[in-house]
Amino acid sequence: MQYFGELISIMVAVSWTFTALFFEFAGKRIGSLSVNLLRLLFAFLLLGAMLYFTTGSMLPVAADGKTWLWMSLSGLVGFVFGDLCLFYSYIIITARFSQLLMTLAPPFAALFGWMLLGEKMSPMGFMGMTVTLTGIAISILKRNSKPAGSTLEDATLVAGTSNLTVVTCCEKDKKNGFINRLKPNVSLHLPLKGVLLGVGGALGQGLGIVLSKLGMNHYAVSSAGSDVVQYIPFASTQIRIITGAVGFALIILLTGRGKVFIEGLKDNKAVKAIFGGAIFGPFLGVSLSLMAVQHTNTAIASTIMATTPIIILIPYVLFYKKRVTAIELTGAILSVGGVALFFM
Repeated sequence: MQYFGELISIMVAVSWTFTALFFEFAGKRIGSLSVNLLRLLFAFLLLGAMLYFTTGSMLPVAADGKTWLWMSLSGLVGFVFGDLCLFYSYIIITARFSQLLMTLAPPFAALFGWMLLGEKMSPMGFMGMTVTLTGIAISILKRNSKPAGSTLEDATLVAGTSNLTVVTCCEKDKKNGFINRLKPNVSLHLPLKGVLLGVGGALGQGLGIVLSKLGMNHYAVSSAGSDVVQYIPFASTQIRIITGAVGFALIILLTGRGKVFIEGLKDNKAVKAIFGGAIFGPFLGVSLSLMAVQHTNTAIASTIMATTPIIILIPYVLFYKKRVTAIELTGAILSVGGVALFFM
């Protein structure tokens, strides 16, 4: 079938959109820690069932110590740190802006690929990084309605609904109006905490991908000649899921949130949303992304799958009745365009 891979790539982007919406909904009801642990437990069962029917075991087979080491590190960085930041950012700035910030993952992956794997980034890659950062900047920054520095009160810059307040003016500055007019007259219209968490999510995913590649390289050697070779990405993901689940379980226990987690299990709406997110995300999303790469060019598939920040605007407008400005839409398109440049 012509364009089969491209169609699958669109399905992946839509799948990840549903994932983000499901987890945002559940996170606001029972908290991001509970959501993370539950979705990993669901993903373990779903992926384990697939592995059982393909390899005869719910657990990864033929994986040596180095494979477990690197994939476990990937799970801690990508799932525990990265997803903890990402899911918390869903609650603060919504999945719409969190997914936009996740377009930073490819630049982070390129940076860590250069540091850990010796991979080189082309000039087009640097251009892609610049375009992505520009797109994010124009989406999360806004121009102040009053000239900067006109009065002491006007010089107070508030980051969205957060408690951050930065005074940018003093008596000396007021005497020098020219310098004040040179200052960028923009401010962050989102909570700074949410933005930093979104960036942390992208950082975790970018570094997690590189660590996964190291782990899968070892897995390919240790499983050579066995039936598991063609299922390495799935078995490797299972190792990451196991590590991530253990990590979140320890965090919940050490922070005394066990009772909160138990209470969260009683919220049927949240649990159903998490199960749906686990299907569309760690299970279906990963499977379809691998299928897409098999049937079309990797660059084309990766670019289409990166359109989630644009697709996610549709349900926000249709169902949540949120207003999306032309600037925000332009920023989302630029961010995705920057990701596309990485694969050219």
